[in-house]
Amino acid sequence: MTAPGLLIVISGPSGTGKGTICQSLLKRRPDIFLSVSATTRSPRAGEIDGVHYHFRDRETFEEMIARDEFFEWAQVYDNYYGTPKGPVNTALAEGKDVLLEIDVQGALKIKKKAPDGIYIFVVPPSLDALRARITGRGTDSVEVINKRMNKAMEELAYLHEYDYIVINDILEEAVHRAESIIMAEQSRTGRFRIINDGRSDRPLVAAR
Repeated sequence: MTAPGLLIVISGPSGTGKGTICQSLLKRRPDIFLSVSATTRSPRAGEIDGVHYHFRDRETFEEMIARDEFFEWAQVYDNYYGTPKGPVNTALAEGKDVLLEIDVQGALKIKKKAPDGIYIFVVPPSLDALRARITGRGTDSVEVINKRMNKAMEELAYLHEYDYIVINDILEEAVHRAESIIMAEQSRTGRFRIINDGRSDRPLVAAR
């Protein structure tokens, strides 16, 4: 019997490096299934349907909302964005671990529908480091940077809604810690059953 996979949700304020951690984690663990969001916005140059996003027209997206086919969804300006349940649930049922990178608000919505997931909160080593990372992008005004910092402070208040914290100071160490969390969760006793058929050549435990 194949044990269900783990739903791994990596979240945190903008600028903490959660996306970079996810990319590095997937390189180390290509067996992990990456959840792909759906959107009604048009594909940009080089974007591939099903790889970067599931591109859907507005009518189709709203029909999916009505059928409760999203873990979470939101409207950003004129477009919808959401996390489809179907591909995630299929991968989990096949025993694959699923990785989902999402903002704090989205993660909290998903937790209501999937409380058994593994929720990892990525934080910077300090607020000064976070401001330096946001400023280092070179694309935002001082006003925008201050707004991002204020939002980050608001989102940090939800830290205890998560199961684990990963401090992203040195990237390699942060990725290693995230991978260690996944390995520990895979080894929980509740995911196994004892085999007791009297045969000494059989494994002692197997997936539930």
